[in-house]
Amino acid sequence: MGVLSNKIQRDDLKAGDHIYSWRNAYIYAHHGIYMGGNKVIHFTRGAGQEVGTGTVLDHVLFSSSPSPLDSPCQICGDQTMLNGVISSCIDCFLSGGDLYLFQYGVSPAFFIAKARGGTCTLAASDPPDDVLHRATYLLQNGFGVYHIFKNNCEDFAIYCKTGLLVVTSISVGRSGQAASFVAAATAVVSSPLRFLTTSFPGLTVVACGLYCISRLVADIGIRRDVAKVPVERLVAGSCIDESVTGAGMESTRED
Repeated sequence: MGVLSNKIQRDDLKAGDHIYSWRNAYIYAHHGIYMGGNKVIHFTRGAGQEVGTGTVLDHVLFSSSPSPLDSPCQICGDQTMLNGVISSCIDCFLSGGDLYLFQYGVSPAFFIAKARGGTCTLAASDPPDDVLHRATYLLQNGFGVYHIFKNNCEDFAIYCKTGLLVVTSISVGRSGQAASFVAAATAVVSSPLRFLTTSFPGLTVVACGLYCISRLVADIGIRRDVAKVPVERLVAGSCIDESVTGAGMESTRED
């Protein structure tokens, strides 16, 4: 593994690893937590469920539930219509895709070099026992309603690994994939710096710089509006379905 690829072999997996697999020609990756014993806990959108953006993106981009098979999996059964936090065998999770390992505690330089979001974070991972406890608890109690930008499968896996959640009312972009989409839109459309140059190379440099900065400042490992939220409090307080206010939560960032 390295800057070019996070691909990993199944034999190298450890319980508590955050894994992912690309979907729909690398448009989007589906994320989960490897539990050991060929099992993965992950957060899905049920086929045909309007639980994403509520726009045409739901139909054009992706569904993160397992792809339909010719016959139901002998281990998992038919999971195509399931919605929420589920447990699957690794074959159903991958749906025919390759296996990748999400990286934690990377340096800012490495993070920027991995131009595609949703592959790594500056945040450090907690011990595997904590990761497995969160994933198992959420399998039993849920992780709220799936939303492409605000509460997706990568958010679920990152929370299981770190216990961190954004505690401001604006939570768009807390996952790497969402941050990449927002950063790309910002770089192309919204920046006044694009008027500083009219040459194509100049515009490219400005856009790339804005894209990298936007991704970096949105990463949950560097932003200051996050808190460590125990999974029991997360579920009891319904912090996912409603905007997290941070009341009664101890911030992990020092002033």
